[in-house]
Amino acid sequence: RPDIRGREAIFRVHMRGKPIASDVRINVLAKATPGFVGADIENTVNEAAILSARRNKPQIAMAEFQEAIERVQLGPERRSRVISAEEREVTAYHEAGHAIVSHLLPHALTMRKVTIIPRGMAGGLTWYLEDDMTMATRSKFKARICTALGGRVAEDIVYGEITTGASSDLRRVTQIARSMVTEYGMSELMGPRVYGQKQEMVFLGREISESRDYSDAIAEQIDSEVRKIVDAELERAFDLLQTHRDKLELVAKTLLEVETLEADEFISLMETGQLPPSPPTSPPPLRSRSLPRPNEESDWEPPAVDLPPAPAPA
Repeated sequence: RPDIRGREAIFRVHMRGKPIASDVRINVLAKATPGFVGADIENTVNEAAILSARRNKPQIAMAEFQEAIERVQLGPERRSRVISAEEREVTAYHEAGHAIVSHLLPHALTMRKVTIIPRGMAGGLTWYLEDDMTMATRSKFKARICTALGGRVAEDIVYGEITTGASSDLRRVTQIARSMVTEYGMSELMGPRVYGQKQEMVFLGREISESRDYSDAIAEQIDSEVRKIVDAELERAFDLLQTHRDKLELVAKTLLEVETLEADEFISLMETGQLPPSPPTSPPPLRSRSLPRPNEESDWEPPAVDLPPAPAPA
C-alpha cells in the first residue's frame, strides 16, 4: 500500500485534465486516506467529479473530495432507511460510547466523525483517522479493543441490555486480542513466540489456512489469555463511561438532535459542554441610510456621479 507521498502522486495522476478548485490540498487528501490503494484513490477522484457535476459546480472543490473519501471508505449515506425511534436512540448511545472512550484513551486512534446516519450496512458509525505506521504497540492494541467495546458497554450502562449491533465490534476485538497472543508475543504467559503457522495453498480453489502446531492444552491457554485481555479492556471501558456518564448522555442527546458530529464539534462538546458557534453563512447586510420622503427637510444630498456628457441631439 502506498505511503502518504505515494498517495499524493496517485492523486495528481488522476486529477490531470479535471477542473480542480484552488482550495483543494492534495497533501491533506493524502493524509486523510491511509490504507488507500491506487484504485481507491481513482474512485475517490471520480466520485468527487460526479458530486461536483450533480451540484452544477464548474470546479471540483475540497468539499466534494472530502465527501468522496467518506463514500469510498464508509459507503453512501442511506437516509431513506426507515428506523424506529428506539433503534435510533440505542445507536446514538452506542456510537457515543465508542467516541468517548477513544477520546479519553491516550493511545487510541484520532476520531474524525461520529454519526447516527446509516451508511452501508451500519446503522451508525464512529470514524477514525488511521495512521501509516506499520508497527503497533501493546498499548495501542489495547486502546483499540477498549474503544471497540465502548458501544456495547454504553448500551449495558444505559439500558441494562446489549443488542446485536455490537457483533462486528466483538469480531474485531477477538481478532486483535488473538493476534496479540498468537502472532505478536504480547502475552506474558504464552511468551515471545508464534502459535499457528499460516500456510498458503498453491492449488486452485484452496484458501490460506492455518496449521495448528500446538496442543489442546496450549489452545486452552491461548483462549484464556484472549479472554483475559478482552475482560480487562471491557472493565476499563465500563469504568470510563460510568465515570463520564454525564458526557455519555450529552453526546448521545446531541447526536439525536444533529445526527453527525465532526471531530472539532465533539471535542468542544466534551470540553465545554456545548457545540462551537457556527460560522456566519453570509456577511451582515450593510446599513443603508433611508432616503428622505418628499417635502421632508433633510441635509442629505445625492452623491456626485462622474458621468459622460449627454450626446447632442441629432
